[in-house]
Amino acid sequence: MPLTLEDIAEKSGVSRSTVSRVINGDEKVSSKTRERVNEVIQKYNFQPNLAARGLASRKTGILGLVIPEHVSKLFSDPYFAQLIHGVTMACNEKRYTIMLWLAEPEFERHTVTHILHNGLIDGVIVTSMIMDDPIVQSLYESKMPFVLVGRHPKLDVNYIDVDNIQGGMTATAHLLRKGCRRVATITGPLNMIAGNDRYEGYVKAHQQFGLEPDPALVEEGGFTEESGYIKMQKLLKLNPDAVFAASDMMAIGAMQAIREAGLRIPEDVSVVGFDDLRVAAQVNPPLSSVRQPSEQMGAMAVDTLLDCIQHPQPQTRHSLLSTELIVRSS
Repeated sequence: MPLTLEDIAEKSGVSRSTVSRVINGDEKVSSKTRERVNEVIQKYNFQPNLAARGLASRKTGILGLVIPEHVSKLFSDPYFAQLIHGVTMACNEKRYTIMLWLAEPEFERHTVTHILHNGLIDGVIVTSMIMDDPIVQSLYESKMPFVLVGRHPKLDVNYIDVDNIQGGMTATAHLLRKGCRRVATITGPLNMIAGNDRYEGYVKAHQQFGLEPDPALVEEGGFTEESGYIKMQKLLKLNPDAVFAASDMMAIGAMQAIREAGLRIPEDVSVVGFDDLRVAAQVNPPLSSVRQPSEQMGAMAVDTLLDCIQHPQPQTRHSLLSTELIVRSS
C-alpha cells in the first residue's frame, strides 16, 4: 500500500502537520526538519495525493494545454513538438504537471470545456485555435486563468504571439526584392489568426512596392504538407515566379509539386516558408523561412499563466515576439 502522511511522520519523527507543511513548501519549517522529512519521502518514493492537496490548498499543481487539432495533425507537424517541448520544460522547472487535451471534433470540444471547469487544473494554455473558438469564449466567461498562444482578434485576453503580419511582410518583400513579380501565396486557414495575419503581411508587402497582389495567386491551405502540394499544383497553372507558404510544411509540399512539374527551385520558382523548423535546413534546396521562437513561446506561456494564477490582476498580459527571415537556397 502507498505511504500516508502519517507513515512519513512516524518514520521522520515529526507530526503529520509538519510533513504536510514540508510537502507544501512552508518556509517556516526548519531546514533540518525539512531535510529529514525529504529523505524519507525520497527513500520511499512518496507521491502526494494531488486531489487531496488540491482540496486543501485550492491548487492542484496541474496546468492544461489545449490544442484544438486532430491527433494526426499534432504528430505530423513539428511545430507542435517544439511548442509542447517548451511548455513541458517550463512546467518541469516550476514543478508543475502538464495535461494535454486535443479538442476536435466539436463534441470533444464540449467534453474539454467540461473538464476545464471541474477543478482538476489551475489554469489553461490554448493554442492553434480558430477565431471564434467556443473553448476560448467559455474560458473568457469563467474565472479560470488562461493564456493563448496566438492573439485573439476580438477578446482582450492574455496571450503570447509572434508578429505574424511582420513575418509575412518580410518573407514576401524578400521575394519582391529579388525581382519576382508574380508572387503567389499558400495561406494558412483564414479562420485562424496566424493564417489571417500572415496573409495580411503578404498583401502589405505588395502595397509597399506599389503593387496589388493578384487574387488568383492566393490559395488557402491547411498548414499541412499535403495541402501545400495540392495548392501549389493549382498555382503552377498561373505561372508564378515565387511562392510564400505560410508554414514550412506547406512549403515542403509546394516544393515537391514544383519539382514534379519539371521546374527548378529557385531558378524558375522561388519558395519561402514560415516557422524555420529543423527540416527546413535539410530539404533540397534548403528552404528559406521566417523563424519564430516556438519553444520560447511555450515557455513564456507557462510563465505568464503562473503569474496570472499567483498574482491575479485586472489588466491582461500581452507579449508579441519578433520573427527573423533565415535566407537559404530556395
